[in-house]
Amino acid sequence: MLILTAYFLSLIIMIMPAAHPKLLIDRFGRTVDYLRISITDRCDFRCVYCMAEDMTFLPREQILTLEEIHTLAKAFAELGVTKIRITGGEPLVRKGALELLENIGRIESLQELVITTNGSQLETMAMDLKAAGIKRINISLDTLDDDKFKAITRTGNLQQVLRGIQAAKRAGFERIKINTVVLKNQNHLEVCNLVQYAVDNGLDISFIEEMPLGIVDQHDRSSAYYSSDLIKQDLAQQFSLVASLEKTGGPSNYFKVNGTSSRVGFISPHSDNFCSTCNRVRLTVEGRLLLCLGNEHSVDLKAVLRAHPGNMAILKQTIIEAMLIKPEKHEFNVHEQPVILRYMNMTGG
Repeated sequence: MLILTAYFLSLIIMIMPAAHPKLLIDRFGRTVDYLRISITDRCDFRCVYCMAEDMTFLPREQILTLEEIHTLAKAFAELGVTKIRITGGEPLVRKGALELLENIGRIESLQELVITTNGSQLETMAMDLKAAGIKRINISLDTLDDDKFKAITRTGNLQQVLRGIQAAKRAGFERIKINTVVLKNQNHLEVCNLVQYAVDNGLDISFIEEMPLGIVDQHDRSSAYYSSDLIKQDLAQQFSLVASLEKTGGPSNYFKVNGTSSRVGFISPHSDNFCSTCNRVRLTVEGRLLLCLGNEHSVDLKAVLRAHPGNMAILKQTIIEAMLIKPEKHEFNVHEQPVILRYMNMTGG
C-alpha cells in the first residue's frame, strides 16, 4: 500500500509540475511544509551542548555543494514546502553562503526564507542578509554575562554578538528572535534578564530545553536540564505572560509579554512533546534527509543527486517516498546516554 501511494504521488508530480501541490504527507496525516537546511557543520563557537571541544569536521567532498543545496531547495518548494530555514553549524562561515541565500530567495513559490545564526558575523553581514531576501532571523544567545558566554561557547565573544544584534535591528528584518538554551546552574538564573533585554530591544525570545544529541564532554545533560515550566515560574515573578495563538511554523508555544511587542516562546521537547503537529524535516550538510531530529530515519539525497544529475523527477519521487518513514515521535531522554550520536552542528540547529 505504501509503495502504491508513493507511485501515484510520483505520477501527480509529472502531471502537475507547476502547481506546487502539498505532496509531502506522512503516514500520520502530517503535512511537511517546512525544511531546515544545514549548509555547514563548521562553527566558530564550540557550545558545550552542541559539540565536543575538539571537533573533527567533515571533509569537503562529503558535504553538499552550494549548487546541490539550491537544487534540493527547489525540489522541496515544488513539492509544497513554503518555508526554508538555513542553519549550520554557523551558516555564515561557509564561503558563498550569501549567493546561495540569494538564489534560494528567488524560488518563486517559497513564501519565507529565514536563518539561524550565532550572531558572530552579523555586524558585517546583516544588511547583505536582508538584501538577499531573509525575512526573519534567529540569533542564539544563552547569557548576557561575558564570562558565562565564554564558558558556554568556549570560543565566543559576547560583545561581538551584541553588536551583531544591533546591526540586525538596523537592517530591518521583519522579526528578530533570540534563542536561548537554558542550563540549570549555568544560565537559568538569567531568564528574566534575557526577557528584559528582548523587551528593551523589541525582540522575541524562545527558551529551549536542551536536546540530547551527541556525547559531549565536560557537560552532564541530566543535571543541566531545566524545564519550560520552571522557566515560566521564574518569569512570572517579573513579567505578565499572556498565551498567544501565534505560530511561526516551528515548535514554539508563544506568550505575549503584557504591555510590549515582544513574545516569549518555549520549545519543550521533553516536558511538552510537540511531535503530533510536526511539519518539518531537516537536510543535513552531508545530504541526508532527516525525517526526525530525535531519530535516525533518513534518506541519502546526495546519492540520488549524484547518481541522477539533472533528473528532478527522480529526486522529488525519492523525497515523497521518504515521508513514509517519518516516525511518529522522538524519544529524547536527558537522563540516559543519547541514542542519537550525531552532534547538533551536524544535524542543523
